Formats: sequence, C-alpha cells, structure tokens
Amino acid sequence: MSLHNPQSAIPNPIRNPQSAIRNVAARGTIADYVALTKPRLNLLVVATSAAGYYLGASSNIDLAAMTMAVAGTALVAGGAAVLNQVSERDTDALMRRTRTRPLPDGRVPLGDARAFGIVLSALGLALLAARANLLAAFLALATLVVYLAVYTPMKRRTSLATLVGAVPGALPALIGWTASHGAVAAGGAVLFAIVFLWQIPHFMAISWLYRDDYRQAGFPMLPVLDPDGRRAGRQAAVYAAALVPCSLAPTLVGLAGVTYFAIALALGLALVALAVRFATRRDDRSARVLFLASITYLPLLWVSLIADKI
Repeated sequence: MSLHNPQSAIPNPIRNPQSAIRNVAARGTIADYVALTKPRLNLLVVATSAAGYYLGASSNIDLAAMTMAVAGTALVAGGAAVLNQVSERDTDALMRRTRTRPLPDGRVPLGDARAFGIVLSALGLALLAARANLLAAFLALATLVVYLAVYTPMKRRTSLATLVGAVPGALPALIGWTASHGAVAAGGAVLFAIVFLWQIPHFMAISWLYRDDYRQAGFPMLPVLDPDGRRAGRQAAVYAAALVPCSLAPTLVGLAGVTYFAIALALGLALVALAVRFATRRDDRSARVLFLASITYLPLLWVSLIADKI
C-alpha cells in the first residue's frame, strides 16, 4: 500500500509560482484577443445571421451547414472589429468607455492585432465560400470593405457615417439568408431593411449617452453637432416609425403569418413611442430606456418570426 504524499495535495501553481504567473498572463492575453473581436456585438451578429439562415431555408435545416455559415459570418465580423480598433486606437484612447481596450492600453502589440484581424477575416471568407456559397462570401467581403474603408474613416468627417455604418451592420442577416437560400430575393431584402432601420434609433440613443466621449475624440455625431439633441431625437423617431411597416413586410412576402404581424406591430409601436419620448425630452433617462428597448426589440422580433415559421 502506498502512502499518500501530502505534497501532492498542494496545487501545482502554488508549488510553481512562476508557472502560475505565466498561466495568469496567458489567460489575460487570450482575454485581450477575445475582447478585440467585440464578443457582445458578435453575439448579435451570430443571432442575426442564424435567423437569416433559418428564414431563408426552403427545406429542412442542415445544422452543420448552418453552423459553418454562422461561424464564417462571426469570424468576418470579429476580424472587422479587430481591424476597426487598429484604425481607431488613437481616438479610442481619448474616450472614457474605450480607453481601456487592449490596443490603446498597450496590452496587445499593434502588428499582432492587425495580423489577427486579417487572419480572422480571411478564415471567415474562406469558410463561407467553401461551405455556403460565393454570394454569401461576397456579401461578407462587402461588409468588410464598407465597414473598414468607408464607414471607419467617414466617422471622423460627418454624421452621415451613421447611415453608412448601418449597411455593414445589416448585412449579416442577408449573409445568413443567402447562405441557405442562394439568392437575395424579397425575404432577404426585408430582413436587411429591418436591421438597417433598427440601428438608427439604437445608435441615436448610444450617441446621446456618450456624446461627451464622442466630442472629446472629435467624432461629429449628431449630439455633438447639435447639443440640444433635436436632430438626434428626430432621426430616432423617424427611423423607428419607418421600421414599423418594414417589420410587417415579412407577412406580406410570405415569411410569416398574422401572429407575427400582430407581435411586430405591437413591438414597433412601443419602440416608436419610446423614440418620440426621447425626441421630446432629450435626456439621459429617455435615451437609456430607448437603448434598452432597442436591444430587446430585435431578439423578440427574430424569435417571433422564427416561431411563426415553425
């Protein structure tokens, strides 16, 4: 019978402090690279592209193919997020909510971050081309180009960048749709339009809440150009109102039935009411409520649309 060695009960990191330090450092480095991909935002991309794939399928869902398509979209979105932060590291350092990101804080070397973003983007495009179709891969490439080459530099020059940025923001829904459907069609166009319009009241609320940060960094967002908030409030209300008929269109093109129609109408009118409230009051509380409502609205709409198809 062997005797139990008390020393073996001591955790290895305590017996090897240098190893423990290396492990902690490695975990911190991994966390920083994950943070560069903006995982919370990428979660929305995953949900949106998955919903688009499901709604675009004309027959039983191939879960393996769906997983590959969603993964490819997520990789491209993650790579775009990394490369965006590479471009905006100087302005990120000026804003309170972004100055502790890995690049402005110096925790990840610039060259490594750039290579990481390129690799993620290339892998995502290759995966979409190989396991989905060339149209989905082309749309993902268009997302990269518009986001990095048009929207990112435009943010420093004009408030119209918000509208341009809504294009790559809405493309994941269309990428998912085309990955399963093989063509854009009316349904794909409707999904794209819904996400495009939804982003404007969502981002008007964000830009109001962080207007001091944007002013500090020199971004000409509407709440910076118009401190009273009238223009931001008006855009939030107008685009929320335009979203209502657009969100009802899935029923008109045969993607959903009357149950979805009723839910979408109720959700849309509630969002309009909150956008009008923000436009009227133009204070942090109404902006925060609109922001929270917007991040609740889209998942509920997708769930309603998918449930109506089951």
